[in-house]
Amino acid sequence: MTLRKTKLLSLLLLAGCALAPMSAVGQQTAPGQSLSDWPALTPAHAPDAAMETRIARIVAGMTLAQKIGQMTQPDVRYISPEEVTQYYIGSVLNGGGAWPAMNKHATVAEWAALSDRYHDAALATDMAVKIPLIWGTDAVHGHNNVSGATLFPHNIGLGAAHDPDLIERIGRATARQVRATGITWVFAPTLAVGENRRWGRTYESYSSDPRQVAEYGEALVRGLQGDLTGDGDVVATAKHYMGDGGTYNGQDQGETRATRAEMINRHGAGYYSAIEAGVQTVMASYSSWNDVAAGHDYGKMHGSREMLTDVLKDRLGFDGLVVSDWNGIEQVPGCAKAECAQAINAGIDMVMVPEDWKAFIQNTIADVEAGRIPMSRIDDAVTRILRVKMRSGLFEQAPSESRYNGRAEAVAAADLAREAVRKSVVLLKNNESALPLVQGEKILVVGDSADSLSNQTGGWSLTWQGTENTNADFATGATLLQALTAQFGAENIVYSRDAVGVDVSRFAKVVVVLGETPYAEYHGDVRFPAPVQYSHRRPNDLALLHAVSGKGVPVVSVLYSGRPAYVNDLINLSDAFVAAFLPGTEGAGLTDVLSGGAYDFTGRLSFAWPGSACSTGEHEGDVVQFARGYGLSYARPARTGPLPLPPTPGVCEPAD
Repeated sequence: MTLRKTKLLSLLLLAGCALAPMSAVGQQTAPGQSLSDWPALTPAHAPDAAMETRIARIVAGMTLAQKIGQMTQPDVRYISPEEVTQYYIGSVLNGGGAWPAMNKHATVAEWAALSDRYHDAALATDMAVKIPLIWGTDAVHGHNNVSGATLFPHNIGLGAAHDPDLIERIGRATARQVRATGITWVFAPTLAVGENRRWGRTYESYSSDPRQVAEYGEALVRGLQGDLTGDGDVVATAKHYMGDGGTYNGQDQGETRATRAEMINRHGAGYYSAIEAGVQTVMASYSSWNDVAAGHDYGKMHGSREMLTDVLKDRLGFDGLVVSDWNGIEQVPGCAKAECAQAINAGIDMVMVPEDWKAFIQNTIADVEAGRIPMSRIDDAVTRILRVKMRSGLFEQAPSESRYNGRAEAVAAADLAREAVRKSVVLLKNNESALPLVQGEKILVVGDSADSLSNQTGGWSLTWQGTENTNADFATGATLLQALTAQFGAENIVYSRDAVGVDVSRFAKVVVVLGETPYAEYHGDVRFPAPVQYSHRRPNDLALLHAVSGKGVPVVSVLYSGRPAYVNDLINLSDAFVAAFLPGTEGAGLTDVLSGGAYDFTGRLSFAWPGSACSTGEHEGDVVQFARGYGLSYARPARTGPLPLPPTPGVCEPAD
């Protein structure tokens, strides 16, 4: 670590203290901010004069159509390899739920074969210098679009592990998974500082603490990218730039109302460490930024030259490429899915235009010819795209030359994922030694989430929202029910989805597995003014707990959720309560800690846990039940008394 980086991280630590949120005890904040302006950073990759000369020569020999083709990123569902050749396409992506031949169970070899077809197509153009294609994918908790790939816990759980080394190792494993399918670009890490539990993407945030987001962002970038040119290296993406975790009322793609100091010290923290770690791409956020206090509305990030160019590229020194989000240009006022001169002028280099890419190419060529986009901006965008491709070795080595290419075993990382699960779950309550579970005792397992890999893995799992999946679709891993059966024996585990007609008194323990059904961006939002109470959204789980609690048998509840949820009613009905977040495919990691023995609970909350149905964060007026950093263990037990049950209003009052 350089002296300069050490100094920057120290400033971020101070900034985190200055912006510390309200906690349940000793609510206080320190005045002032540590960073008064956007920092001037030193990215990990120094300029290479020979590379820059090579790039300039290539760009000078390209036609306008060839340049715009390089800036265009269609989804694989809407473009053939032959069209890649015809239109000089520089990149493709597979969105959530896109697979080779739209086969959810496509093999690793079939993914790699499709990559070969696109790669060969890009090199079959009539260009003087052939430019390889780069394929991007949302591998956000492992290679989550691929059947058979091990899926890790989502970021909210990994935050509870407080283990940057684990994050780097997960990055290395994810990169190998991705390279096995012939893909070389990953849209991760997410560097959002989640501030409002209404936000459906809360589980994509590591923590509400910007210091931890910065630390983890650096670790994952290093894990994913390696030295950028190795067989198991991929290009990483810092996203979503910036402020996506702080939108008003937690509305996805909404408005972040923050002061300039808050944006610099809080929401910017993860980007500083990622850039200094050498991240090669940044994805713009759907959100907008409005500094209400200063009367300065920066507008949509996709259209903000001040943020994309003046801050990110000029001040922060980022010299990689900026990619838009899925049809993100459409949200810039005056723009459409297939045309947005403002976004390109603002600093978007590669435009993710999944379906309407042909019209985009035509419209953008027309915008340049009419002078609405300067040729210098186009040349800069293409230069940045080629720089990333050269730095990542695409000009020297085809994706298929990686030793992991096409190898099904490369997408397996069960041991690492199991370690991540047991480190990421948090014990919130354990009265009367309800845990650990004891070998040889009869255990009743209830709840539809107990045998659901869909609920266990959450959104961004095989499909975009994580819905429309069955256990068989995953082709790997184990549900908690399967893991408990393997650990304690089929003769000791009885499963009832709803506990109807079951004599609870016959059992030594009851394990109740509660769980949200999967969701991803937008669809996962709890829209204001609805209360954010788990049992209001999943009343069947509350009924399930009522059916088994108070029968003289200890009840152990395990909760799958993509956010810290107000669950005081559920905790009061449980003798032990485990926040498992969204642990991924390896349910055995849960049994490791539920059964005690070699493993204790080490997870600590990376977000404060709410104590009322309208408390959605860590700000003044929010009721915090368990502060950030809370977590019990077998070695450090504590008795939890009845938790307060404040009335749940039909609607919540505005925070301001």
